[in-house]
Amino acid sequence: MTDFLCRIWRQEDGQDVAEYAVMLAVILVIAIGTIRLIGSHAGNVFANVGSAIQ
Repeated sequence: MTDFLCRIWRQEDGQDVAEYAVMLAVILVIAIGTIRLIGSHAGNVFANVGSAIQ
């Protein structure tokens, strides 16, 4: 079992998958944060525009 784990740890193919997973996680955190930030401000903008039209 130890030999198997050592081989996996040394293989570079597995590192590519881990790097892509970390990169995807970072992109998702940034995207969700941006959407939440814009979403709260966009609601205020639409409310103001609706009030101005009436």
